Amino acid sequence: MSVSEHRMPPPQTERTEPTEADIAAFKEQLGRPPRGLRAIAHRCPCGQPDVVETAPRLEDGTPFPTLYYLTCPRAASAIGTLEANGVMKEMTERLGRDPELAAKYRAAHEDYIRRRDEIEELKGFPSAGGMPDRVKCLHVLVGHSLAAGPGVNPLGDEALAMLPQWWRKGPCVTPCPEPGEGEGE
Repeated sequence: MSVSEHRMPPPQTERTEPTEADIAAFKEQLGRPPRGLRAIAHRCPCGQPDVVETAPRLEDGTPFPTLYYLTCPRAASAIGTLEANGVMKEMTERLGRDPELAAKYRAAHEDYIRRRDEIEELKGFPSAGGMPDRVKCLHVLVGHSLAAGPGVNPLGDEALAMLPQWWRKGPCVTPCPEPGEGEGE
């Protein structure tokens, strides 16, 4: 096993319906209630949601092209550090020099659009994160990698491999018990 594989959180094989505890965790993670929440697209190894799937349109009809939204503040902070250190610029430059990488990134873009269009088509809206021609937001690319699994978004996978193990200190927010848990104790 490579060092980068060891550092990545385990893939989640399927999206799950959000529970009341998930919604409470989201509110605590972002400091606001969820908008357009459809599913938990990935769970952190600590058990909390770290990527949610959002509707292509918010409740008021506003287009929201970011299908996968990273919610974990620890992961988001670590990604912000990568962005501040110039990783996006370097990745964008590599896209211009490496046709194989550019083709894989374009395929990631097409995967993102296909997944979003399966829910609702947003004609004329880009995918997200700068795909397919540049890297504009590593948060989106990492969210896509976590939700879709390894091998779908090459630059999301690279960024994910650069991150520290944000889950090692335990949950980023206080876990809320599910209704009925802890009763009668």
